[in-house]
Amino acid sequence: MELLILFLRTILVYIIVFLTMRIMGKREIGKLSVFDLVISIMIAEIAVFVVEDVSKPMLEGILPMATLVVIQLIIAFFSLKSEKLRRWVEGSPATIVDKGKLDRSEMKRQRYNLDDLLLQLRENKVMNLADVEFAILEPSGKLTVTEKSSDPPSSPGDGDRKPVFRYEGLPLPLIMDGRVQDESLTKLGKTRFWLKRELQSRGINDFKDVFFCSVDHRGKWFIDKKR
Repeated sequence: MELLILFLRTILVYIIVFLTMRIMGKREIGKLSVFDLVISIMIAEIAVFVVEDVSKPMLEGILPMATLVVIQLIIAFFSLKSEKLRRWVEGSPATIVDKGKLDRSEMKRQRYNLDDLLLQLRENKVMNLADVEFAILEPSGKLTVTEKSSDPPSSPGDGDRKPVFRYEGLPLPLIMDGRVQDESLTKLGKTRFWLKRELQSRGINDFKDVFFCSVDHRGKWFIDKKR
């Protein structure tokens, strides 16, 4: 009888944990933020506790798991509305290699050593640090790598002229959730007035009408307007 109860509790806990993870959202395990990872570990520990101790009522396990899910959903909801909260909960990307140079102060702040860097470069199929233009440590711990371009720089007399920005590398987000990213404008050496003029030329009159906007050093824009 006790084995039957254990069998049924295991199935029930499995279903509850499965539904819980589905409610929390679709993210790969390796891309979970620290906050999501903590929630997931706590849910797993509670699930083990419920399965192992058959003398405990199921409610003592279901209630804490439901509480954690509610907390996660509430923070996720407010994170969509507030960029500051999102950065605080999930963290911000950290530039480890900037324009081919190691940022030692950032590595120290992230407690990220050279062995970690070289390991993750190899995982990105980059064998030589000298080939790296940018390396960005994402909040999930994944390293995003941009290699140096082998194309020669375009000369001022080229027929197909494109805007030249001071910042070269990954596309920079200029607007997120209707809010201008002044840090990105500083990297480009541009102002809000320039950004507003560029948007107006594309039929957009207000920053708040834009959900996401980015531009790369070649002048390629991506704009997604709010519905």
